[in-house]
Amino acid sequence: MIVREAKLLNGTKEQYKALDDAIRTAQFIRNKAIRYWMDNQGVSKADLYSLLH
Repeated sequence: MIVREAKLLNGTKEQYKALDDAIRTAQFIRNKAIRYWMDNQGVSKADLYSLLH
């Protein structure tokens, strides 16, 4: 399980949107790495990290 922490009290709509976009991007990247790992057996951690760059 991945825990993401952010502190935003009384933020503006733009700040909440930016936080939401960051969470969505992180979830997309995680899902992409998991799908790649499931489709290609024997993939190493280095291969998964290379997807991020």
